[in-house]
Amino acid sequence: MPTRRRALLVLTLLLLLAAASLATALAVGSLAVPLSEVAAALLGTQGADSGTLPVVLDLRLPRALAGFACGGLLALAGALMQVLLRNPLADPYVLGISGGAGVGALSAMLLGLAGLGIAGFSFVGALAAMLLVFGLAHGDGSWTQTRLLLTGVVVAAGCGAVVALILSLAPEQRIHGMLFWLMGDLSQAGEVAPVLVVLVLALAVTLPFARELNLLARGAEQALALGVAVPTLRRLIYFVAALATAAAVTTAGSIGFIGLIVPHLVRLAIGNDQRLLLPAVVLAGGSLLVLADTLARTVVAPIQLPVGVLTALIGVPAFLYLLGRGAKT
Repeated sequence: MPTRRRALLVLTLLLLLAAASLATALAVGSLAVPLSEVAAALLGTQGADSGTLPVVLDLRLPRALAGFACGGLLALAGALMQVLLRNPLADPYVLGISGGAGVGALSAMLLGLAGLGIAGFSFVGALAAMLLVFGLAHGDGSWTQTRLLLTGVVVAAGCGAVVALILSLAPEQRIHGMLFWLMGDLSQAGEVAPVLVVLVLALAVTLPFARELNLLARGAEQALALGVAVPTLRRLIYFVAALATAAAVTTAGSIGFIGLIVPHLVRLAIGNDQRLLLPAVVLAGGSLLVLADTLARTVVAPIQLPVGVLTALIGVPAFLYLLGRGAKT
């Protein structure tokens, strides 16, 4: 088991990685900006070049912050689902929450809505998918993790079918934007304050329950025996995961593998203590998405790639490696 000192060291390294990823996102692009000018622009000192100020503050900074918040939210939602369901395959995508958010967002686009309209539809879709999954999985009272996951897979497939129907009904001039959004796109990230607020609130709500989550990870019966209000805790975490997923999907579109892979990798490094794991996955997930988005807008510049494509290219081999590693142990 990793020692507490090692876990704190990993957290420190993740903090440095987060700062480095944000600095890279602000400095790298079709117009290279020296780090000294980036710092001057952020601090508002006289050393800032007036030509680079709009690039750093108006274009790159909001996109980088949005990417960090979305990556952190997806990783946090994945970690919560995995510990609650005691299943390493649980994440917002497998359980259909992200699919529901996608249906809501595309429905808003089909109706010609934008901004808060898309955000509201996305959250309602995520919440509806979550209630549907857990309502159907409960059935006659024989609630099990396996039944829950199977129900989530079916609901996710149904959401995929609805997405295909929406695309077939959408006007031609809107299809390109919808498809790009479905593959993950941070280029249209607007106001970043809401998604950052959701990230802070999600951590603030879940961290006080870290001890209860540690107990729940050992089994619902043991947690109940030790005084944990398991039904209430589950409802709270389900709601937080839905809100986190809806906020991320609304801002960045459908971005896969972060909620599945990042908690695995961080857990290997620092263990399963939720007091350390939850902030660690936020830092790791945010850094990964910021770096992936920086690659997406620079690797074949001036063409911008969907960031979800790069996260999938990173996530697939990482997931296969984890599967192979688990088969050998």
